Amino acid sequence: MNHPASAYYIGLISGTSVDSIDCALIETSGRETRLLATQSGKISDSLRSRILTLCSGEPVPLSLLGETDIDVARQFAATALELLNAQQLRPEQISAIGSHGQTVYHHPESASPFSMQIGDPSTIAEITGITTIADFRQRDMAAGGQGAPLAPLFHQHFFYQPDEPAMVLNIGGIANLTMLARDIDETPSGFDTGPGNVLMDSWINAQTGAAFDNGGQWAEGGQVDESLLAQMLDDAYFKRPPPKSTGREYFNGTWLARQIQTAQARTGEANSSPRDIQRTLLELTAVTVARAVERHGKGYTRLAVCGGGAHNRALISRLQQLLVDRHVCSSEALGMAPDWVEAATFAWLAANTLAQKAIDSGSLTGARHPVILGGIYPGRSDRK
Repeated sequence: MNHPASAYYIGLISGTSVDSIDCALIETSGRETRLLATQSGKISDSLRSRILTLCSGEPVPLSLLGETDIDVARQFAATALELLNAQQLRPEQISAIGSHGQTVYHHPESASPFSMQIGDPSTIAEITGITTIADFRQRDMAAGGQGAPLAPLFHQHFFYQPDEPAMVLNIGGIANLTMLARDIDETPSGFDTGPGNVLMDSWINAQTGAAFDNGGQWAEGGQVDESLLAQMLDDAYFKRPPPKSTGREYFNGTWLARQIQTAQARTGEANSSPRDIQRTLLELTAVTVARAVERHGKGYTRLAVCGGGAHNRALISRLQQLLVDRHVCSSEALGMAPDWVEAATFAWLAANTLAQKAIDSGSLTGARHPVILGGIYPGRSDRK
């Protein structure tokens, strides 16, 4: 089955930072993709609190999981409908919605590996009337992969430039790095480097109540705690070779508290100031990304940054200082604004799913063979 000559798809995702719902409308064919429109959906404080409780890894009632699953789906569907209304489009004009959902637990390193995203796709399909593609990570994991990262597949499709192969760095809650392949039809290489914004967001929220460090201004007022930085960099995750992926269930406030306590016990010194710790967390993200670039990005001179972290001026500046021989820029320089790359990814993956295209993600996730990613939840026939 082939892709249609040109068709509309909507992508939906709420990332590790759980700060909003990103919704993107794309037009895509087998070879070309255009971003047509975007919409940002709100996540209420109460819904965000419930999501973070589910992400904590602590025991929770099944009712909390089930009800939050439905509430996330309702908000995803509302955001998609808001986009349609703004663009004066009808549901029947959309071939499918690709919904990543909201990850609450990613656990690839167990005897029974799984990745759990909530945002019930049946509810999205029922409310919008649009066929919904979801559960993108599960089939990859069934084939022996880690289920992540998947964004590099779209990076290769959209950002490929034959004259200057680039690296693409997505800085969401977790940071992942893509080395675009030299041939457009090849699978790129890529992996999660470690925390992106997740620890910085968690720390500033606990200390000041702010959701994030706007532009990195709070971090800029602190100094790097070298002992704490060394303690964090000693974590086994950073030493593991790809393929590898991680999430909030590993890098979280509990992980950070343990690192601070261990560093303090080792040095016998009092804790650094809150702003020093924020600056150290920024340094952790910058250093782990820079080390990954130096180790795996030989021959690449451009690093295009997308995700919310692209707006952290202090972080981007520090990356450029650490990567003096590379040009660090926004993904906008390659054709797409940084806030919408992930949502566009899942819209594009939905097109591949409907086309029954098996995707080779082995170099990214470790899957044993190409698989068709995602399950199909048909839309409402009464809206066709």
